[in-house]
Amino acid sequence: MKITKMNLYTVPPRWLFLEMETDEGITGWGEPVVEGRASVVKTAVEDFSSYLIGKDPLLIEDHWQTMYRGGFYRGGPEVMSAIAGIDQALWDIKGKYYNAPVYDLLGGRCRDKIQVYSWVGGDRPSDVIEGVEVLIKSGCTAVKMNGTEEMHYVDSFGKIEEVAERIAAVREKFGYQLGIGVDFHGRVHKTMAKVLARELDQFKLMFIEEPVMAQNNEALREIVKHTSAPIATGERMFSRWDYKNLLMDGYVDIIQPDVSHAGGISEVKKISAMAEAFDVGVAPHCPLGPIALAACVQVDACTPNVFIQEQSLGIHYNKDGDLLDYIENKDLFQFENGFIKIPEGPGLGVKVNKEKVLEAAKIGHNWKNPLWRNYDGTVAEW
Repeated sequence: MKITKMNLYTVPPRWLFLEMETDEGITGWGEPVVEGRASVVKTAVEDFSSYLIGKDPLLIEDHWQTMYRGGFYRGGPEVMSAIAGIDQALWDIKGKYYNAPVYDLLGGRCRDKIQVYSWVGGDRPSDVIEGVEVLIKSGCTAVKMNGTEEMHYVDSFGKIEEVAERIAAVREKFGYQLGIGVDFHGRVHKTMAKVLARELDQFKLMFIEEPVMAQNNEALREIVKHTSAPIATGERMFSRWDYKNLLMDGYVDIIQPDVSHAGGISEVKKISAMAEAFDVGVAPHCPLGPIALAACVQVDACTPNVFIQEQSLGIHYNKDGDLLDYIENKDLFQFENGFIKIPEGPGLGVKVNKEKVLEAAKIGHNWKNPLWRNYDGTVAEW
């Protein structure tokens, strides 16, 4: 079997899909994208295609090593996301070739279902009570929300109070059976992160996510002194080498590799195994489309230290398209009592509606994240 063609589709709201064709009629799908840099990742995939076309798609590890190590310069979000989407498509093909789910080829499933959480609120969350109520009625048992808006290096305590009041209202309304994750989103510098983490500790959070940017992970050693909440990070880390020092330092409780950013199924499985050796849990990052989520679930199924999965149905970014718009088996991500079942279909288990993809690709997108500024005009983290 040989790879014959690689088709790329830029589709709303902010996704990039890869369709990999073979001479035996087996097609694999992947989702290689960096939010806001879809065109850059598209070019990277096209660059790799000159190597991949004509090759045996079953040799996944060799292709991964060639793409990663074959160039003198390596890594980074765009290149690793290109490799990630290609890797997903290769595993999809291999699963379909052997008529087995990807997790069966990675050792078999170790669970029957996986807990999921949903986003509530938007980039600038205010009243989230109504949003949480809707999610609970839909069968959700855990939510995540952005913590704060712009936050300067040293900022007013009033902003901290706003966050605390919002989460207090959710706790008072829904109690401690609801899991609450608060995403600092790297918006908070280490000085204010300590203050915010301390004030939120009373609410017994499921986790605090990305309290500082990944480039500043050394600050975690101070932040953990101010909270008992589990510390989660990793969505902007792209390989096992990025995670090595984080795990060795010992300040992280949950890692969040993204299967569309961190080298795909092959690499996220290895990163998760590394984390298991450090007694660290995994909650894969996935605010993306249906192919990315399907790839995550394949990893979740065979990875014992995964405890929850992010999913983006109805997320505030999905204004011109949502996950179910692009797939035929729309029950794939249906959750009940906070869990989704492990799929049994071959490959990634997702049946892509190509007709819908082609139609949406005519529209495309040029999604960019907003540029925020602090009260004094300086650029703020978004």
